[in-house]
Amino acid sequence: MTDTPGPLRKSSPRRTSLAAVLAAGALGLAACGTGVGQENRNADGDRSLMETLTAATLGGNDTTATGAADVAQKTARPDAPAMLMVESVRVAAHDGFDRVDFDLVGDGEPGWFVDYTTTPKQQGSGNPVEVKGSVFLNVNIDGTTYPFELGREDPHIGTVAGAGNLTEVVSVGTFEGRSQFAIGMKEKLPYSVEVLHDPHRLVIDIRHR
Repeated sequence: MTDTPGPLRKSSPRRTSLAAVLAAGALGLAACGTGVGQENRNADGDRSLMETLTAATLGGNDTTATGAADVAQKTARPDAPAMLMVESVRVAAHDGFDRVDFDLVGDGEPGWFVDYTTTPKQQGSGNPVEVKGSVFLNVNIDGTTYPFELGREDPHIGTVAGAGNLTEVVSVGTFEGRSQFAIGMKEKLPYSVEVLHDPHRLVIDIRHR
C-alpha cells in the first residue's frame, strides 16, 4: 500500500444529502429524547441511534406497514424445508399500525397459517389458550424446530406485553414443525403478514382504523 494521496473525490449530492439528514435527525433525537416508536422488547433492548435514524430517514421497515391488509385468513408454504426457531417476539405501536416481530434464527424461509379466532386453542391438544383480549390472531409459523436441534437454548418467550390495539402475545409452543402464538387484540382489524430480513423475521402489521 502506498502513502501517496490519490485525487480527491467529490461527494455526490445523494451522499451529502443523506449525511445532512442523519445529522439533523441526531440533533432532533438529542433535543426531544424520543425514538421512532414505542417498543416492548424481550431480548436485546433499544436499537442503536444509527439504526433508529436509518429507519426514520430512509423509510425503514420498522416505521412503515408492509403488505396488503385485510381480515381474511393468510397462508403460505415454505419454498423448501427450513430449520428455524423463533428467538424472540417484539411488539410495537406505530403511527397507523401495530407490529409484531417474530425474530427468526436458523436456515430457510418460514411458511405460515394465520387467522382470526374468538377461542384460541393449542394445536394438537385442542386445549384452550388463555390470552387477554376480545378477539385473537392464531399465528402458526411453519418450518420451525426445537431449540436443541439448532444447538440453542430455549428462549422461554412466554407472554409478551402488548401495545396499541394489541393486548399481549402468548407463545403456545412448537409441535411437528409448527410454532404457535396467540395475539390478543381489543378489536378485529385488517392485518398483513410478511417476511423481512436484516434481521430475519416474520412480521404481522395490524392497521388502525
